Amino acid sequence: MQTIPFSEFGLSAPVMQAIDDIGYEEATPIQTAAIPLLMSGRDVIGQSQTGTGKTAAFAIPAIERLLADCEKGVQVLILCPTRELAIQACEEIRKLTRHIDWIHTAAVYGGQDIERQIRLLRSGVQIVVGTPGRIMDHMRRHTLRLGDVKIAILDEADEMLSMGFRDDIDTIFTDIPQERQTVLFSATMSSEIMEITKLYQTNPEIIRVVRKELTVSEIEQYYYNIPHSHKIEALSRLMDVYHPEPAMIFCNTKKQVDELVSAMQQRGYVAEGLHGDMKQQARDHVMNTFRGGKVDFLIATDVAARGIDISGIGAVFNYDIPQDVEYYVHRIGRTGRAGKSGLAFTFVTGSREMAELRCIMKYTRSEITKGTIPTSEQVMECRRLRFAKKVCASVENEDLSEYMRMVEQLADEGISAIEIAAALLKAEMTSDGRTSMPSEADDFAFAGHEHRFGRNAGSERRDSRDGRRNRRSGDRDKNMVKIYIGLGSSAGIKPGHIVGAVANETGLPGRSIGRIEISDRYSTFDVPQEAAELVINTLNKTRIMGRRVSARLFTEQF
Repeated sequence: MQTIPFSEFGLSAPVMQAIDDIGYEEATPIQTAAIPLLMSGRDVIGQSQTGTGKTAAFAIPAIERLLADCEKGVQVLILCPTRELAIQACEEIRKLTRHIDWIHTAAVYGGQDIERQIRLLRSGVQIVVGTPGRIMDHMRRHTLRLGDVKIAILDEADEMLSMGFRDDIDTIFTDIPQERQTVLFSATMSSEIMEITKLYQTNPEIIRVVRKELTVSEIEQYYYNIPHSHKIEALSRLMDVYHPEPAMIFCNTKKQVDELVSAMQQRGYVAEGLHGDMKQQARDHVMNTFRGGKVDFLIATDVAARGIDISGIGAVFNYDIPQDVEYYVHRIGRTGRAGKSGLAFTFVTGSREMAELRCIMKYTRSEITKGTIPTSEQVMECRRLRFAKKVCASVENEDLSEYMRMVEQLADEGISAIEIAAALLKAEMTSDGRTSMPSEADDFAFAGHEHRFGRNAGSERRDSRDGRRNRRSGDRDKNMVKIYIGLGSSAGIKPGHIVGAVANETGLPGRSIGRIEISDRYSTFDVPQEAAELVINTLNKTRIMGRRVSARLFTEQF
């Protein structure tokens, strides 16, 4: 499908100004097809996956309708399956209305203080974006009246049905005037979806993104058939070699998300998790830090990540093979956008998952290449090259005279320039956030042994894990001091959160953190004595799991 510039839609000046501010240059295929139809008042069924720009496809015509009518009250209702998608759609609409001071948008969803939402609705809004359950709650309280709605939009309708919102949709539509424009977007067109269109739409125009555009041809796709016990090592090596920051990592269960976040944080990666059991405050904090570039790797379940649309994703890792072939397209569609190539890596274990991978290839009409896990030598070489690039940039662009005098002083003490450089290189490569070095023992496991792994390699890894476990639970070294923080298990704190916060915020290598003890209302952990002041001062300015940290030296009176 050909696309056109936004300037050819005949949009109003404030909307065009907002589009220029955002940086849109050309409409996506779904926008090219949908915007003219919706601006003409037609009902539309749009088949389009996440990440194709469908929010703007229905929001721009809705805003233009509001500008033409200039009426008060709620004129546009947008139903979304998840709070994340509702928040994202609301943010997008607010960007598009930034130059129109009288059009106001409200997002209403579960997990947020309803009194705050009530005050916002009473202040006067024209566009309401929300999840079905919370929309119905406001309807029962009479804090949301839908009698003036002129445009009703069902976003990701297939997901709403799969989440059991069919009866809620019916209830909501009984309060919306029959004389309205109804828009429905869905990734799939099931019989239940078509039943809804018959009930609530009038002679709708169907827009389909053809199969060719539903495939993932712009994304380099690789798979690795490895046992579950070696997934973390494989993930770490791929991260170090490809350096795809930021990246998203998908797991099938909430438990796996928590376990992987803890494991990656202990390895020194700046990673956070997202799943349905997290409180809304924690979910918002994770998304804000990821969007703000403070988190390199977001580990999530499919449900929690539904509707998340973040540009610039370097790669997607399927740590678990998705449970549904369509989830694969949704997952990896987050990389390789806006004409750029992307990367997708999928881990499979055993013959059953290989069969599932073949189904994915058939569905997407794409070839997923068998990849080879990088060797320890390749990982170290990539680290060396990144370090060399950093050094060259520093030499070319920075004033190093003061540091050169320091090197000369060390040289006067009998230390050669090569020895100084080697020491600095070691310090850099073991304190750049990666607290684990690739082991040659694992090279044997990855080299051509996809189903069976050498006994020696496995035993060495177990010994390494036992060593870390003993360090966490053993006696405190005489050069270590104990730090107290006023957050414990009741706040959801786990060892990985502490290791991640200290390593990420202070630059202290995660492996230098000693014994960690977590009680109900507080936690303690050991750090080198010389780093104690830095850790305390830094943590007192930091949040863990979205909560402020009160840190100090531990004494028995606590």
